Amino acid sequence: MGHSAAICDVKSTSEMTKDWNGIDQVVLRNPQGASAKVSLQGGQVTSWRNEKGEELLFTSSKAIFKPSKAIHGGIPIYFPQFGNCGSLEQHGFARSKFWTIEENTPDLQPNDFNAKGCVDLLLKPSEEDLKCWPYSFEFRLRVLLGVDGDLTLISRVRNVNGKPFTFSFAYHTYLLVSDISEVRIEGLETVDYLDNLRQRERFTEQGDAVTFESEVDRVYLRCPNVIAVLDHEKKRTYVIRKEGLPDVVVWNPWEKKSKSMVDFADEEYKQMLCVDGAAIEKPITLKPGEEWTGRLQLLVVPSTFCSEQFNL
Repeated sequence: MGHSAAICDVKSTSEMTKDWNGIDQVVLRNPQGASAKVSLQGGQVTSWRNEKGEELLFTSSKAIFKPSKAIHGGIPIYFPQFGNCGSLEQHGFARSKFWTIEENTPDLQPNDFNAKGCVDLLLKPSEEDLKCWPYSFEFRLRVLLGVDGDLTLISRVRNVNGKPFTFSFAYHTYLLVSDISEVRIEGLETVDYLDNLRQRERFTEQGDAVTFESEVDRVYLRCPNVIAVLDHEKKRTYVIRKEGLPDVVVWNPWEKKSKSMVDFADEEYKQMLCVDGAAIEKPITLKPGEEWTGRLQLLVVPSTFCSEQFNL
């Protein structure tokens, strides 16, 4: 196994393995049988399964698992930019770099004591990164699998640079759904959004829920910290809770865009929906020594729950 993962709770079960392409990954399990896989490439959660062993995250059947190649699926981390601008690769370099396991980590916060399995990862800039983005940082990622099977990602970015820097961020979360036409998002009603399909023109969400019948690529601005994704056919609901992440990206490529993507099968858009906790509209600026924290929690409940129970 090489070295053991930094584990935040002695009752957890965790192991270092390799994926089918030989890339190191950490597998977290809770006593109820839920699991999560975290690849050291990109610090990316590539699998999240409930206690029945059912996969909850989408990964394309054509995803390319190669070193330095971003994986289409799971939860890639977009840092230090969202989108494509300047000299950086699209959506930044964090999702394609190899992260290290951090052995000596701070204690869990009180509200993390629910966690049963946990790993801490660290990313620092390489010489190559500094040429493209000349700022020294330490990016710490904690991934926790809770006793209830919930998945929490906590990112902490610290400026160890001599000058301020600014960045954008997103947890690009690919949810696995039964049929995109039967899915609705609650909690974004009356929220303003930028429509990337209309030159980032600004609109206000008019529906009582977001539903899907064509390509969608939007950045919802200053959203509530709890939203729900209801999968009618599966009769289950993804509840997304976030802190330090004011925006929410909603994306489904639909048919035409799917056919243009090399590492995405033509019909797979029907089984996926990206709903990202993000900081995009107002990028984060850190002065030397300052630290930012962005937290995302995902849990699944039966759709018999009422929206009021999510505190939407």
